[in-house]
Amino acid sequence: MVGRFKKQIVLFLLVAMCSIANAQEYLKIRAKQGDGISVILNRYNLAAYSCSIDTFLSLNNLKREDHLQIAKAYKMPIYVYDYNDVNIRSTIANEDYDLAVYIQEYNENLFKAGLREFDYRTDKVLWVPVHALYCTAESEIKKVNEVNTDEGDPDLTTHTEEIDQETTAPLHHSVFPIFGKRHERTPIYTKKLEGQVYYLVSGHGGPDPGAIGKKDGHVLCEDEYAYDITLRFARDLLQHSATVYIITRDDDGIRDEEYLESDKDETVWFNQSIPLNQVRRLKQRSSKINELYEKHRNEGATIQRVIEIHIDSRYIEHKVDIFFYYYPGSTVGKSMANTMLHTIKSEYEEHQANRGYQGVVKSRDLHTLRESKPPVVYIELGNIQNEFDQKRLLIVNNRQAIANWLTQGVLKENAK
Repeated sequence: MVGRFKKQIVLFLLVAMCSIANAQEYLKIRAKQGDGISVILNRYNLAAYSCSIDTFLSLNNLKREDHLQIAKAYKMPIYVYDYNDVNIRSTIANEDYDLAVYIQEYNENLFKAGLREFDYRTDKVLWVPVHALYCTAESEIKKVNEVNTDEGDPDLTTHTEEIDQETTAPLHHSVFPIFGKRHERTPIYTKKLEGQVYYLVSGHGGPDPGAIGKKDGHVLCEDEYAYDITLRFARDLLQHSATVYIITRDDDGIRDEEYLESDKDETVWFNQSIPLNQVRRLKQRSSKINELYEKHRNEGATIQRVIEIHIDSRYIEHKVDIFFYYYPGSTVGKSMANTMLHTIKSEYEEHQANRGYQGVVKSRDLHTLRESKPPVVYIELGNIQNEFDQKRLLIVNNRQAIANWLTQGVLKENAK
């Protein structure tokens, strides 16, 4: 497997470098104080693509564990084209409209972030990330989240999710405004979960922020971080053609900030205000899930699942691994929870062999587990008051990694 993967990378690099003829060169940037490989790639929205990481290492003759030298110029996995002032497709000699839209948005986002001095239509310089042209769907959906060890969560320092794909390009794109402008265009890669229905519930919301933590003068609210991870998880499931309901809803979209501002304007599907009374809140969500469940059951859906995501609160010193609950006697819920747990455990064993993983699966009589008609998995992501667990939530790549792992668990359970 490893040998085959390395051969694919070498072939990819040869193809990519032979195809650079239409472009002027690779973009070069100088490393700043505190920059690491993952920091630079994150800054330019490249760290989620394994081929971009491998290209960066190859171009600069680096290994993953190497440090960058301050003020040294490094080649980025970004091609620099002379924009022809007509359109992107003719500039890069590729008629793929979706690709052109992606490249346009990529340049506009970097301009808004201050990484480009001018808009590409002004200075006639177009940046095209390598992954947009040469990553297959396998590379696209394989989220490689490499976090700088000086500031990252020790739990998620290196994460590679491998999901076999059936296609080498998206089947199509769909637009889901709930993910926010930056993430609303969602590529659909496979049909592995087609016909299956998933109800995702992020804990608390509205008048109830859930567990509270503090970090460097910022207040961390459970409902905001649980919701962001739930959105990322929903988007991953959609990429495999699942039908997904986000039961607790907000208008924030997927956010890439470290500190997520709290509000109280969350609603429950569809546009229902969240009651102040806890019992009413719980019944509101389970009733809506059951209503949708009956609708889809009558339409022939045979696989429907509920996944509820929370963040725990304990003593500050108490570090907590991701753990799972299912309803006593629910064989489906227990099986799915165990598959998710073993998926996470295998990731840690592969990438951090000496870390150890203490997550567990237990049965528990909670409202959602008991009252929802579809089988339920209830997830606790960590202790929002613990410094190490906070990094699991604050660093955006870690939030995405959790979503990827949960998706991988769903796909593995589906393949049984």
